[in-house]
Amino acid sequence: MSRARVPVIGLAGGIGSGKSTVARFLADLGCVVSDSDSEAKACLQQVPVKGLLVERWGGGVVEADGTVSRSAVAKIVFADEEERVWLESVIHPRLKSTRVALYERAVQEGAAGFVIDAPLLFEAGLHAECDAVIFVDCPRAERLRRVSGSRGWDEAELERREKAQLDLDEKRRRSDYLVRNAGDPDALRAGVREAFDQIRRVSGSR
Repeated sequence: MSRARVPVIGLAGGIGSGKSTVARFLADLGCVVSDSDSEAKACLQQVPVKGLLVERWGGGVVEADGTVSRSAVAKIVFADEEERVWLESVIHPRLKSTRVALYERAVQEGAAGFVIDAPLLFEAGLHAECDAVIFVDCPRAERLRRVSGSRGWDEAELERREKAQLDLDEKRRRSDYLVRNAGDPDALRAGVREAFDQIRRVSGSR
């Protein structure tokens, strides 16, 4: 991806840290956002992808209404590393095509920035496409409260999911900027604006 006109910003952090909120704040600042999680969910429902899933895992991954059961897929891939890697080999190339098209749109529109909001930013190598990575720092207790309320997860489930990702300290170390999310939206928004302004200055964007 060309970075001459639009800086590319990646988001990293723990599950439930508030990366999507940070992405929305960056959108308010004129950025175009690539939401990899939503794009992956949509990709699972594509007919060719559904066919590959059924061929490998059987009809049990499809709901009665014909849609792919994301919970059934999650049980498979979080229990078996080989299956997770296979699914990523199916999904990631398709996500890249979507991301490239979205970036080209951002360039055409003269967007202030292009944001990659991806749960596996480092694991999938997407950080290599970024001019800068912002780490969203949030206390574990707060993250657990959020995923318990929004996803119905207990602490064991949060831990299981996070074990499938890069260690948080390593994500923090590899990131270029850090914003703290302790539950105060105004403070978070100010932190995001400060980091964004610095990224724009460094990248030479106007």
